[in-house]
This record gives sequence, structure tokens and C-alpha cells, in this order.
Amino acid sequence: KKHQILEKEKKSSAHARFICKMAAVQGGLVDAVEEKNLKSETAADGLTNNSANDGRALSTSPGSSSSSGSSKAAAGPPEDQQTLLAVLQFLRKNKLTESVEILRREAGLPEDSLDGKGLGAVDASSLLSRVTGSASQASTAGAEDQPDVNVVLSAYSQQGDPALYEVYYSGLKKFIETVLDCHRAELSQVFYPLFVHMYLELVYNNHESEAKAFFEKFSGDQECYYVDDLRVLSGLTKKEHMRGNETLLDFRTSKFVLRISRDSYQLLKRHLQERQNNQIWNIIQEHLYIDIFDGMPRSKSQIDAMSGSLAGEAKREANKTKVYYGLLKEPEIELPLDDEDEEAENEEGKPKKKKPKKDSMGSKSKKQDPNAPSQNRIPLPELKDSDKLDKIMYMKEATKRIRLGPDNLPSICFYSFLNAYQGLTAVDFTDDSSQVAGGFADSTVRVWSLTPKKLRKVKSAADLNLIDKESDDVLERIMDEKTASESKILYGHSGPVYGISFSPDRNYLLSSSEDGTIRLWSLQTFTCLVGYKGHNYPVWDTQFSPHGYYFVSGGHDRVARLWATDHYQPLRMFSGHLADITCTRFHPNSNYVATGSSDRTIRLWDVLNGNCVRIFTGHKGPIHALAFSNNGKFLASGATDGRVLLWDIGHGLMVGELKGHTDTIYSLKFSRDSEILASGSMDNTVRLWDATKAFDDLETDDFTAATGHIHLQDNSQELLLGTYMSKSTPVIHLHFTRRNLLLAAGAYNP
Repeated sequence: KKHQILEKEKKSSAHARFICKMAAVQGGLVDAVEEKNLKSETAADGLTNNSANDGRALSTSPGSSSSSGSSKAAAGPPEDQQTLLAVLQFLRKNKLTESVEILRREAGLPEDSLDGKGLGAVDASSLLSRVTGSASQASTAGAEDQPDVNVVLSAYSQQGDPALYEVYYSGLKKFIETVLDCHRAELSQVFYPLFVHMYLELVYNNHESEAKAFFEKFSGDQECYYVDDLRVLSGLTKKEHMRGNETLLDFRTSKFVLRISRDSYQLLKRHLQERQNNQIWNIIQEHLYIDIFDGMPRSKSQIDAMSGSLAGEAKREANKTKVYYGLLKEPEIELPLDDEDEEAENEEGKPKKKKPKKDSMGSKSKKQDPNAPSQNRIPLPELKDSDKLDKIMYMKEATKRIRLGPDNLPSICFYSFLNAYQGLTAVDFTDDSSQVAGGFADSTVRVWSLTPKKLRKVKSAADLNLIDKESDDVLERIMDEKTASESKILYGHSGPVYGISFSPDRNYLLSSSEDGTIRLWSLQTFTCLVGYKGHNYPVWDTQFSPHGYYFVSGGHDRVARLWATDHYQPLRMFSGHLADITCTRFHPNSNYVATGSSDRTIRLWDVLNGNCVRIFTGHKGPIHALAFSNNGKFLASGATDGRVLLWDIGHGLMVGELKGHTDTIYSLKFSRDSEILASGSMDNTVRLWDATKAFDDLETDDFTAATGHIHLQDNSQELLLGTYMSKSTPVIHLHFTRRNLLLAAGAYNP
């Protein structure tokens, strides 16, 4: 029995130590020895100084001094005593009297300290309730996948004097405005996240009038690209409003990332410690992730180029993973000579011109790219005979492809959808440019033939039995001429169709809709084959993989899903965005998927394991267009801010900014050899940019800078090769044909 009692006592003292630690962390107290260890750790970990990524890089809160190191804590500051008393009360409550006595004697506290007469007994009991409360909240948070609203918001309950919030904020503002210019730009990044969290703290603790005054006084100081977020914030004036608000929950559950040089960080830390400014210090510890780098502080323009997303910049280690951006080796297909070529062979001068072109096409695919993934990294469908024939057609077309450049711009053919009162919401062209499909707000999908060849259905089963299956033209015979027409309408969705994509072999068409489903349509029978259900909300975009079989979708539920046509459940779910996923794109090698979101970030996901391997920040509005260069090295993105940003995938850096559009960019497309980038916008223009020059001018020295700084040249005007206005048609899709003719599409706005 005695043995059991001793065991119980041992467990309880361990529990007491745990609670002591929790209370110390909550109260901002850390033992002197621990503090020393922390300091040496943070000094050693120079690149990502954020002390175990926990936001508590700042070991002690500036107002509280750490304990003196002697075992007698009676002489320590009142916070230490409160913590000890809270632990003693907890032990007494659990009838662990021996542990209470041992701890009290060790701490040198008087016997009456627990009877309510001792110093800070009331504070101790409140601290005890706070510690036990937070422990129970932590356990509930872990039990559910989604953040529990109460747990998320409870952090705001530890408040200071509401009247002092303005004083604290303006004090910090004054300090940052008076520091040296080189540090001012970096430290100014702190304003926005602090402003939001201080405002939310006031609202959560029912200080409505103070919150309103605080918002009115300081909201005008924030950067212009946070206007939309501030508008949402201004509507949150009561504690009840906070519970169902998604934007707020995002802001609370994801730490706002700031990238600051060590010198600027030390300045801020010193200032807050001297002023004993606990309120701001606690917010920095709790809600901010400070990514510290060694070297020169960044300039205002460098910071502006990368900021603007919902959760600050990307952490630098987020873009360090190796990405296999190279292309897969093309299957070797012999290119047969057609009649024209045979005739040409009889004449002496011509074949010499044609042959080398073909060899160059063939040799391109024979060498394995060192940056390419292995052929079997992800299972890809085998080539059917029809695919091989299509490849041969593609290679023949490629020999007649026009080389584009600043002196040789592509012709542009614009398809205007007239009288589209059903509201055209999405467009796609087949790879061989023979068909175009449109998704409409009346929940229909319409397909048109762009060649004299009309769209025909396959004959009925009874008629197919009568066909001679051995004949050479069997593929023609199975088509029913009676059904031939220039366009077909596909019915099935019960809401506007927002995304549309042809399969590479032109046999299937995908459509995604507000009804939360993605449908796969057969272009042989013009019927719906499958409805994929996984999203609970509107699906804004979907796209087939360049190799077929796989496709990706993204929507309002902020999760992108990877599907295979023969599985009714998704194969991968890519979760991480803080707002709607507005556009999705496959990398040319099908091993990666890029997603653009309303949280103003672009993420690159690995199809093999579902990991996020790149996070790109810099856009100031929701992203609506993405395009990979055909060599797989670069990504272009367009957003509601009217800017096109260029990214180097291998190094994970922004390498260019193209300004010129005055409205949302809805479509981006690289020419077949990536010499030219075309952008289509709601401002009714198509613009052509010199992609070769944009990427060739890159200085690789910039990449080697550990800080990831890049000096963007403001050379948009030099790179702009042409602007083409439509009469009154927003451009919602662009497509380069195999011979580099540019096709554009949109619905005419009378």
C-alpha cells in the first residue's frame, strides 16, 4: 500500500512540474538556465531563428525578469510566486499533501501562503484556472481536424488594459518611424498583423467602443493591398461575429510570416524590452513567425514585391525542397515520310532543308533531362495506337511551326461568343485546335467544331453490330452521319459551369460547377460518363493532366483534389490554402500541380506524396491565371491586381513582373517554344511579352543570395511586344496552335 502511495506521489510531482512549465510558458517565465540554452540555440540557428518554429523566439516577456536561479523562490518576483501558488493549490486540490509540503519547503514559502492570506493568492487561483483551462482546450483542439472556434479565439482572452492599446500601438509606430531608413521598411511589416490582432483582442473582450476608435485611428495607415481584408475586419464589431468568420479563423490559426534581418529584429526586441511593452510582445510571440536572416536589410521595393498575401511571406525553408521540373523523355516514334516528302526527295534541293528539322525534333526527346523525374515516378497511362498516330501528326505540324520572336509576332485569331446571355464562364480548346468548348452560367456545356468536320455521335449498339470490323475505315463507319452538327449541348450540371478541360486525346471533356461536382463527358457519345463528388462547395476550376488519365480540381472548400478518371474518389487532397482555390494547372511532366488562390498565394504540390513544395507570394489580389513554360522551368501567374509575375520553379524565386493590364488577368499562355508569353485580361486586351528576354536576363548571382532577395528590373515596357484591343470582349482564354497561331476567346459585351 505504501509503495502505491509513493508511486502516486511521484506521478503527482511530475504532473506538478508539467503544470509549472505550462504556467511559466503562459506567464512568459523561463528558468534562467533554459533561457541561456534558448539563446545559444537561437544564435546557432541563424537562418530561421524562430526557436523551434514556435513563435516563442523571444524566451522571456520583456516585463518579467527570469528567476534568480537559487532554489529559494520566495525572494523572486510576484509572478514566480503566483505560479508556485497555483501549482500548490492544484496539488492540494488533488489531496497530494506530501507533495505540497515538499514543494512549499523547497520554495521557502510561509505555511499560511495557501490559506488565502499569502501574497497573490487570488492571482494564483486565476492562473491555475487558466493553466488547466488551456490544457483541456489543447486536448480538444488535438481531437478534431478542424480548429475548434472556441480554442482558436480563447487566446484573445488574455488581455491588457483596453485604454492602453492605442498608446502601445502609437508608441511602436513612433519608434519605427524614427529608426534609420534601412530598418524602417522592414519593421513596418509588423504594423498590419499587430493592428489586426490588437483589434480582434479588443472585440473579443467586448470593448466595442475602444475597438472602433482603434480601427478608425490606425486602419488608414495600413498598406493599400490589405484594403479588402480590412473591409471584412471592419464588419467584425461584436464577439459573436467572430465565431463563424472564416477569414478571421485563417488569420488566427496560421502564423503571419515576416522576413526580417537580424539587425532590424534586435532593434525591435530592444525597444519592446525597454518599454516593457508586454501586450505587443505577447502578440509577436503568439501570432507571428519571424524568419530572421543575416545580411543587409531589404528595401521597401523588395519587401513590397513579396508581400500582400493573407498570411505574410512564405518561410524560406518552404521553397527549399528539390523540384524535378524537367520534362519526361518522349517515347521514340519513327516519323514516316508522307507523300509530299517523297515527292520532295525526287527534287534535289529540298530534302536537305526538311530532314535536319525532323532530326532536331527527334533528338530533343532522346536525351534525358538531368532535372526530370524518373519515368516511373508516378504511374502514367501507356500510349495507345491512336496516341502514337496523334504524336506523329504533332511532329509533322511542329516541322511547320513558326519561330516567334520580337520581330516575328504571332497572328491572333479571336473567337467572340455573340449573344452569350447564358453568361460564358469558361472556355477550352483541344490541343490540335479542332474543337472549342464553353461552360455557361445556365449550367450547360457547349462544344463546337472549328474545322469543316462536323461533330458526330457513335452509332447505336444495334447498328454497330452490322459493321464490318475488319475494314480499314472502321473508325469512320462507327460514326452516325445523321447526328452530324457544328455544335452539341451537354446537360447535367445544376449550377453555373466554372471550369472546363479537354483530355489530350480529345475523347473526353471535364467540367466543374457550382453544384460541387466534376463531370466527365464522352465526346464520342456526347453523354455524361461520371459525376465526381468530393467537393462540398462550388468547384472553380479543373484541368486534365498533359498525359491524360489524371485531373485536378479546386474550389471554395480550399482543398485541391487529384483524381483519376477510373476512380470515383480523389487520389490526393492538397490542403494548405487559406481561401478559395481559383485556378489549377498541371506541370508539363504531370508530377506537380500548381494552384492559385484568393489568399493571394500560389502553391506547387507534388503529385507523388501530396506535399506542398513551393509557396509563392507577391500578388496583391486573388489569382486567376497560371501557365507553365513548355520546358517546365518557369511559371507565370496573373491576378486581379493586373500584374503578371514570373517564377523560377527550381530556385523558388520571383524573377519578373510584367505591368500593363488594367484589370483582372484571366488567361496566360506560353507559345509552343516558350519564346512569347500571351496574357488575356478583363480590360479587353491581349498582350504579348518577350519571354525569352525576361528569362535570359536573369542573373544567377541573385539566386545564390541566402536571403532570397531579388532585384526586379522595372522593364515591363521593354518586354511588351504588342497590345491588341478587342471591341468590347474580355479575354477569358488563350491557346497557341501547334504552328504557333494564337487563338483567343471571350463573350462580347454589347
